[in-house]
Amino acid sequence: MDLGIKGKKAIVCASSKGLGLGCALSLAEAGVDLIINSRDAGNLDNALNLITSKYQVRVETVVADITTKTGQEAVLEKAENNLDILVTNAGGPPPGLWSEWSRSDFILALDANMLTPIALMKEVLPGMIDKGWGRIVNITSQSVKAPIPALGLSNSARAGLTGYVAGTSRQVAEFGVTINNLQPGVHDTDRIKSLDLHTAKQAGITSMEAKQNRRNAIPVKRYGTIQEFGSACAFLCSQQAGFIIGQNILLDGGAVNSTM
Repeated sequence: MDLGIKGKKAIVCASSKGLGLGCALSLAEAGVDLIINSRDAGNLDNALNLITSKYQVRVETVVADITTKTGQEAVLEKAENNLDILVTNAGGPPPGLWSEWSRSDFILALDANMLTPIALMKEVLPGMIDKGWGRIVNITSQSVKAPIPALGLSNSARAGLTGYVAGTSRQVAEFGVTINNLQPGVHDTDRIKSLDLHTAKQAGITSMEAKQNRRNAIPVKRYGTIQEFGSACAFLCSQQAGFIIGQNILLDGGAVNSTM
């Protein structure tokens, strides 16, 4: 399928590896020029080389922490007020126990996983509205629909972002701009590896045992891939997705058992 977005320009946050990289690769395959970002210069160079070795698109890189104001400004400056697609993403807060989290822990989580995407959306939406076209995809989590006890910081921050998107997406839809959320379940990323290690430590088992237990709890009996995730993101950014507004789409292998 031709997604109809060749020649568009996209920012993909935290895209040197994992789900962000998957999104960047799929958008590049569709012919989208990219601004990619990471805190790690080495990982970002690797992502740049991978993308440009596969696809004939323009790729610009920004080494910055997207959860800071200076990082956001550096990434947005590359767009030169001419952006078509925004994919927000940031690393999730660490797992833990409710009794361990302080106010400062919640503020950090809100800054990274709620306030950063909101700040970026507020900056790019006016330009998209003026052009009469835009696509925003926020990478959130399956925990918004099915909270994970050890991820209370993430549950809280991402639920707040979801509420913001629910209202804002419907206010900008008439201008040809869509905002949707992708809710990843368990994908084969560094984040999941760290969670498997945490689970193994808590349960007194090996990380391989923790991984197998997690696989067994997923109906498809495997972890998702960044390629699968990226393809879903690219479709939400396509011309064909203009009637999808304010949705929360699970990519979890069937792990969340719900009729809604």
